[in-house]
Amino acid sequence: MEHVTLGRLCYEFNRFDQPRVRVEPGARLRVESQDAFSGQIRTEADVRNKATMPYSNPTTGPIFVHGAEKGDTLAVTIHSIRPTLGQCFTRTSDPKMLAEWLGADCPPGTHVCEISDGVIHWSAHAKIPYRPMLGCIGTAPDWGVPTTNPAGPHGGNMDIVEVAEGATLYLPVFVPGALLYLGDAHAAMGHGELSASGLEMPAETEITVDLKKGFAIPGPRIETADEIVCISSATPLERGIAQAYAWLILWMEQAYGWDRWKAYDLLTHTGQISVGYYQSGAVAAKVAKRYL
Repeated sequence: MEHVTLGRLCYEFNRFDQPRVRVEPGARLRVESQDAFSGQIRTEADVRNKATMPYSNPTTGPIFVHGAEKGDTLAVTIHSIRPTLGQCFTRTSDPKMLAEWLGADCPPGTHVCEISDGVIHWSAHAKIPYRPMLGCIGTAPDWGVPTTNPAGPHGGNMDIVEVAEGATLYLPVFVPGALLYLGDAHAAMGHGELSASGLEMPAETEITVDLKKGFAIPGPRIETADEIVCISSATPLERGIAQAYAWLILWMEQAYGWDRWKAYDLLTHTGQISVGYYQSGAVAAKVAKRYL
């Protein structure tokens, strides 16, 4: 199994980056990643300091997949996401849009939590289930160089909780080799990621990277044992919801033989949405496989 160590922190999905590793389709890898705060928080005395480290959401990569070409789709199966320090961190210092109602005098709110026995020890009274996910994962676009802050058709900083253990994430390929980056692991995260921080952690993620040749998709998709999911990144949020549902309907039509208007009817009653960071416009529409 290929082991991709931490190395240089990447803050862009950049087609000009030199690959960290080159693999064949079907390869299994262990990939180390830094936390979203670029390693600045380790104790509750630490504060995120954007003056000394202005960038967030570092990723590890890129991973070059032999044979990947524009118009193909990368299939990334996430086997495990493990904390490398046995703890996770969050903060509260950016209320942003919430300041209209809550005020702007929010403290740094650095909070360090132990992870043990499948539980995040948030306080003496509150324990959160350990449900790890990757906030930031994507391929390099063939036009422009997006940072690791927004999301888009390439993936990016989606912060969708379904990008988790057991899921297969499908990503469009835009450039030779696909150039896959991943990072921004969370021990858990609520829908909307209100403080712009999940329970962040450095991690080691085990994945299999495969390739669907000659199969193009308009944006990221997820498949689990129980659901299929389409992700859109658009603002305002209602446009993203509509686009994600439309892409889901087309997937049902193309892969499962549904009439699109029957699928539209079914999703009206059974579809669900999952929201990433509330200011980013990333949203997922999903349906249980039992209906397909």
